[in-house]
Amino acid sequence: MPLQFSRRRLTAGAFMLLLASASAFGQTAAVRVSSKIDTEGSLLGQLMIQVLQAGGIKTDNKLQLGSTKIVRGALVAGEIDLYPEYTGNGAFFFADEKNPAWKNAAAGYDLVKKLDADKNQLVWLSPAPANNTWSLALRKDVAQKNKLTSLADLGPWLAGGGKFKLAASAEFIERSDALPAFQAAYNFKLTNAQLLTLAGGDTSVTLKAAAEQTSGVNAAMAYGTDGAIAALGLLVLDDPKGIQPIYAPAPLIRAATLAQNPKIKDLLEPVFKTLDGPTLQRLNAKIAVEGQDAQRVAADYLKSKGFAK
Repeated sequence: MPLQFSRRRLTAGAFMLLLASASAFGQTAAVRVSSKIDTEGSLLGQLMIQVLQAGGIKTDNKLQLGSTKIVRGALVAGEIDLYPEYTGNGAFFFADEKNPAWKNAAAGYDLVKKLDADKNQLVWLSPAPANNTWSLALRKDVAQKNKLTSLADLGPWLAGGGKFKLAASAEFIERSDALPAFQAAYNFKLTNAQLLTLAGGDTSVTLKAAAEQTSGVNAAMAYGTDGAIAALGLLVLDDPKGIQPIYAPAPLIRAATLAQNPKIKDLLEPVFKTLDGPTLQRLNAKIAVEGQDAQRVAADYLKSKGFAK
C-alpha cells in the first residue's frame, strides 16, 4: 500500500518537495471541491467540478458540506481545496463590518482578496457579476394587504401589532451583519416566538415554509439570486438604506492547490463571468422550483455555453 504522510508533521520545505515529486510522477491529488448546503452552493459546486473535469483536472466531490463556518473552516484547515464563497462575507470573516468597501463590488473583492492572501494563503478568483445579498421575503398577500414594500415599513407595522414570523437559518439570525443589522437599521426586534430557526442555509426550505405557512411562518430569509421567490408568491422587501454588503459569488481556493493546478483559474473565470443575477435566478429555479438535479442543470448550462461537450 502507498505510504501515508501527515501534513502537520512535515516541514514546509519537505511538504513542497513531496508535492513536486508527486507532480513529477503524475500523481497530483484530486482537487477537493466543496460548497455550502444551500441550492446555489450545489449549483456553483457542480459547475466548478464539471468544468475542471472537462479541463482534465481530477476532482473529489465534497459538495454541500455545511454552513459557511464549516466550509470556510475546512478550507483554512486544508481539508478541502476549493469552494464558492461570497465577497461580502469578508466583512464577517475579518470582523470588519463597518468598512464601506463591502458595499462596493470592486472594492469589496479587492479587500477580501488581499486579506485572505495575506492571512490565510487563500486566493479569490474572478467573481460573477451577481449580488446574492441577504434579504427578507414576505408573503405577497400579507405585503399587499398591509402596504408593505420595504424594510422601512416593517418596523411601524410590527409595532402596531402586525403578525409576523420569520423562517431563517441560525447563521442569519445570529450573525451581526445579517438579521441584527436589519433590526438595528430599521428599528424592530423579533422575539423568539417570531422566529423559526432551521438547520443550514438553504433558502428553498425557508421560502417553502413561508409559502406554506409552516408553524405560522409568513416571511423568509432569502438571497438576491433565489429563483423561487416569485413562483412561491413571495415579495422581497426593499432595503432602502443598503444595509447589506455586496455578495458576489467567486471561487475561493487554497494557494497551494492553485500553484499545483494553475489551469484552474483560466477554466473557471469565463464560466463565472456568465453568471449574472438573472442567470443565477433562472438556474436556481430549475433546482428549487422545478425539482431538477443540480448536476443535470449545471451540465446543461455548461453545454449550452460551450464550456463542456
